[in-house]
Amino acid sequence: MRFEIPWLLWAAPLVTLLIAGLGWWSQRRRLRLAAAWSPAARRLAGRRAGSSVPLLGLAALAGAVALAGPRGARGVRETGGLALNVLIAVDVSRSMLAEDQNPNRLQRAIREASRLVQDLPADRIGVIAFAGQSYLLAPLTLDHSAVMLYLQTLDPDLASAGGTDLAAVFRQAAAVLQDTPEGGDRAVVLFTDGEGHDSLQAAAAAARALGEDGVRLIMVAQGSELPVRIPVRDPTGTLTEYQRDAEGEEVMTARRDAQLRAIVEASGGLLIPAERADQAGAVREELGALSRRPLRERRLADLTPLAWVAALVSALALLLHTATRRGAGLAGLGLLALTQTGQAQRPGPGDRFARQGRAAQAAAAFRQEAQATGRDTSWFNAGTSALAAGDLDAARDALGRAAASLDPGLRYKALYNLGVAALQQARQNATVREEREAEATARLRQALLLAPDAREAKWNLELLVRRRPPSPPQQSAAAQRPSGGAQDQPAPASGLSRSEADAILSAVSQDEASTRASVLRRQRLRTTANTKDW
Repeated sequence: MRFEIPWLLWAAPLVTLLIAGLGWWSQRRRLRLAAAWSPAARRLAGRRAGSSVPLLGLAALAGAVALAGPRGARGVRETGGLALNVLIAVDVSRSMLAEDQNPNRLQRAIREASRLVQDLPADRIGVIAFAGQSYLLAPLTLDHSAVMLYLQTLDPDLASAGGTDLAAVFRQAAAVLQDTPEGGDRAVVLFTDGEGHDSLQAAAAAARALGEDGVRLIMVAQGSELPVRIPVRDPTGTLTEYQRDAEGEEVMTARRDAQLRAIVEASGGLLIPAERADQAGAVREELGALSRRPLRERRLADLTPLAWVAALVSALALLLHTATRRGAGLAGLGLLALTQTGQAQRPGPGDRFARQGRAAQAAAAFRQEAQATGRDTSWFNAGTSALAAGDLDAARDALGRAAASLDPGLRYKALYNLGVAALQQARQNATVREEREAEATARLRQALLLAPDAREAKWNLELLVRRRPPSPPQQSAAAQRPSGGAQDQPAPASGLSRSEADAILSAVSQDEASTRASVLRRQRLRTTANTKDW
């Protein structure tokens, strides 16, 4: 059980005592006035007086709990079908940066692995990255969008230990696949150049154990047999030098077919040669011969809001209190409800300023909580409250911190609200309009990568893109429809074309991948690197 506004929960007993005290004082005053009128009136007024204070206290307590925003009972979504269990393992050692394949060995492996994921829409797929150690990035899952995202983040910097240990990845793959009783046959698809720095006997023994356990091993070779140097490039892609060993000599790397064949023969698997143009197609054909069996997967959703339960208890307590009271007031209210129609009052400027003041107070409270606890949810609440209060700079700062969360749902909401804040600043200040609209576009694209079906993010992004033609560039404030606070505007006459949508998603993928890679670097294990770090 979690609460969106914990301090309201702590204040609930105080609110209960206050409301109950006011009810007791009002009841005593009513009894005194009735006694002054006549003893019969005093007896009539005191018939149901005993239940008034407890009911009012219960209603106040339940109302305060509802305002605190309780959440719990995670929702569960089940998916199923006929599926295989496939682990994709990619060598991220520095030898994979050799450019004897276009653009290099690692990028070709990522490209073929991504195509393979697209060709297996119904199968459970996991991702392992390995170098001197093996790292499980994504467990077996039907969420292929997450698998694709992890594949795009693969980089030698993810591995804290250099070199290549093939035995380690075989052992980890066996451990992961042993815990998968559901689904069909199991397979490991391993992309590597075969330049292992562990002993061939250890790698072959681990592969043999994998085959004896019923796991199909498919090794996909990368690189050429001719020795080449390993380039070292800066973040801009400029070549700075070539990889050197501890003695300062340039390292030469080549594909080791002999080791790859020995490992495949030990496991009874299959080797896909590097010269094969369509490696993903060859792997798909091999997997097609395996047996698929029924599989059901349960996914946990975000914590379900439970405020309605406490609100219902409060409403029932008030209803019971009203139903057990006697007096002309109840009959008058019923008559008024039957004979007249009510009209809602329009909020005036004073009401709007009052709401902004309350939002600013809530933002300050949430910010203090976030600084004390460091929780991503507190930063999100602080940023959202500041956005409602109109403090856009504070909102962008807090929401930027929340956008680094590992929770995809919270990260999406933070990125979406960041786009809203940038849009509002673009409308308010013409001097930074172009910069803020560009920022809003980037944030909405990142949000769409996490939740491709989010209609509100698509709406705002389409307005931004269509109202900023490529030549000549014209900047204009974009309106939005959803809960971020902007006014609704009519939708454009036509939507994005397929080519425009593909351009949007491809442009944002690199930003999201770099963010995911930085998170993985913070989480990876720190170990001592091997002597050979390529």
